[in-house]
Formats: sequence, structure tokens, C-alpha cells
Amino acid sequence: MMAEWSKSHLKVVLVGNSGVGKSSIMTRFVDHRFTNMYRATIGVDFLTKEMTVDQSPVVFQIWDTAGTERFHSLGTSLYCRAHCCLLVFDVTSAASFSALDGWKKEFLAQSCPTEPASFPFIVLGNKTDLDVREVSMNRAQLWCEAVGAQYFECSAKEGTAIDAAFEVAAKAALHYFRSNAMDHREEVKITSKQETNSKQSEVLRSPQCNC
Repeated sequence: MMAEWSKSHLKVVLVGNSGVGKSSIMTRFVDHRFTNMYRATIGVDFLTKEMTVDQSPVVFQIWDTAGTERFHSLGTSLYCRAHCCLLVFDVTSAASFSALDGWKKEFLAQSCPTEPASFPFIVLGNKTDLDVREVSMNRAQLWCEAVGAQYFECSAKEGTAIDAAFEVAAKAALHYFRSNAMDHREEVKITSKQETNSKQSEVLRSPQCNC
């Protein structure tokens, strides 16, 4: 147990419309399997995988969120303390691609990262194994360049580019984790129990995100 907690725990969240394949992507990466049976995620699901990133052992926590309106209220608790976000769309659905901008804005609004401009986003265009597509690679790449996100075309069914995307996500998450940890070490200087209690009271009264 002590050995596990000595590793960095990195949290990555998959967001996107319902049916784009978020659960399949997560299962393909962690368990190396795929099923054609569709089961909508109810609320949230997550899996963990131990990895070595830049020669450092990490525990990668992958959170799969529901892509329906009735679960959007869970966003704050799910997105809080995330180190990377994977925006997922279906290349055969233009609507799922158009929704990415809204998902990105919602994530930033509810996760309250300390540096929103530098928070790592990675975009996955899933279901490239299907013959018909509504979103071209060029269109997706142009949008990703505009928002500063790296783009991967993938297939959860065939396993195409899944590992590569998560390897990049893990490196980005670890970099963000280390940078954020350094910021907190510089900012937090608590010298007494009284000051600690005072700060906790301020957090409880604050209307902002408590991440």
C-alpha cells in the first residue's frame, strides 16, 4: 500500500456526447478488449492502470463521464482535480464534433484549473473504422490547432491510436501535476493551526470552486 501511494496519481477525464465511444476507448486501453454491445454510462465510471511515464511510476485514473444533459450537474465533482481532459467525438457525427467547444468550456468552468490557458486537452476522433464520416481530418485538426489541443484519429474497435493517445495524455497529465504541485508548495505557507482553520473557513464561504 505504501508503495502505491508513493506513485503519482494522475486523473484524466473523458468527455463528449453520449454514444461517441468514451467507455469503449477506456476499456480498450485498460483491458485491451472491445464489445459491440452499447451500454450508456450512468453518471460516471472509472478504471485505473499503472504506467511508467518519463521513467516515473504513476497510477493513471481514467474517468468516463455520461454525455447526457441530466448528468451535467455532476461535472464539478467529477472534473475537480483532473490533470488532463480527453475530448471525444465520433467522426461519423458532425453534431458530436460541434459539441466539443461546449464540452471544453463546461469542463474549464466546473474544474476551475489554476491555469486554464495551459490545461492539457487532447481530442480523439473515434470510429475511424466506419466507412462513412461527417467530419474530415482536416476540419478536426484546424479546430484543435485553434484551441491548442493535440488530435488523434482512433478506433476503439480496432485499437488504432488508443495507446498512443493515452501515452501523450499521461505525459501531459504528469507535467501538469508537477507544475501544479510546485505552485502549491510556493503559495501555501501555513504556520499555525489557527491560520489553517481560518483558511478552511474562507474556503467554505467562497462561492468559487473548492477544487
